[in-house]
Amino acid sequence: MGRPVSDALQVTVLGSSGSFASIDNPCTGYLLRSSGAAVLLDCGPGVLGPLQRVIDPAALTAVVITHCHPDHWIELPVLRNVFMFFHPVERMPVYGTARTREMDEAVTVMSPQQTDPIDWTVIDSSSTLRIGDQHWAFSRTDHPVETLAVRVDVGSASFAFTSDTGPGWSVGELGAGIDLAFCEASHLSSQEGRGIPHSSARQAGEAARSAGVARLVLTHLMPGSDPAAHLAEAAKTFGRAVSLAEPGTTFGI
Repeated sequence: MGRPVSDALQVTVLGSSGSFASIDNPCTGYLLRSSGAAVLLDCGPGVLGPLQRVIDPAALTAVVITHCHPDHWIELPVLRNVFMFFHPVERMPVYGTARTREMDEAVTVMSPQQTDPIDWTVIDSSSTLRIGDQHWAFSRTDHPVETLAVRVDVGSASFAFTSDTGPGWSVGELGAGIDLAFCEASHLSSQEGRGIPHSSARQAGEAARSAGVARLVLTHLMPGSDPAAHLAEAAKTFGRAVSLAEPGTTFGI
């Protein structure tokens, strides 16, 4: 599964750009590695390249997709081709919402003689998963389509990812004791109140502080954003320093 995992859980940023890829940042995708599993969380456009820098795709344990918006899953059909023709895998568990599965099936082209290596399981906010030594739980966020925030626990280490959400949902819905949270901060507070179904950096910091999150990482910034402004705004409401989900960065718990 790539390099040895020295922490209970390591989260590597493959891509974190919001809605569309920036020049040097693919859309959403993270690799979660522990001693017993390597899971790809979201599979947005462009993540397959960075994924191969850190792990053979065939060595993945599973793939989890948070929702059906293309910037979070559309690389999955390409990953299917990798498993079928280049790095053969007989069965790769994939977990995602019902609508994501429908969309994936709609764009999948295979002959009757071929067997799909993607083994789909539909999940919702009530689902829990045991993937190797990783325990996964979900919560539906404030977004126009069914979108699942995730909490992953490995022993006493806990990680949360908000996926996409407006201010009507908070990372605190995933429970207490979160060591590391990746919270979307698509825009700044100047854009609040305009009906945008995403969170601002200010809101991300405030929600993480209220939830007692130990470390906050901002993600899903729109291309062209000023990262320093997002970090400053979130740090002010969070109460301490905040990090950015930069491609290639690994966070350990």
